Amino acid sequence: MTLMMSGDKEISVFPESDNLFKCVGPIHAEAGTVHNDLKFPSGHPYNAPTVKFLMPCYHPDMNTQGDICLDILKDKWSALYDVRTILLSIQSLLGEPNVNSPLNTHTAEL
Repeated sequence: MTLMMSGDKEISVFPESDNLFKCVGPIHAEAGTVHNDLKFPSGHPYNAPTVKFLMPCYHPDMNTQGDICLDILKDKWSALYDVRTILLSIQSLLGEPNVNSPLNTHTAEL
């Protein structure tokens, strides 16, 4: 609800059908729009959601299966993070790749 009321035009997320634990939504970045899939585990908010890109993205921090290398989705997760924080972090990562710790090493080398 906070995300829908925030007025952020670059990020949004919507439940997939009637399942509130699975959402989809676009992130608008300088390079274009990417669509992601968020799945919330039964232990959420104490366990991080799984976030994947639904379309290929040639990026050092994403692999060809849509996985994202972002610390707040792994070992830096906090129950205080909300969907807006996750999407804004991904949007930031799209604009500023972490080439020092890439998921896609081939892309980082370019």
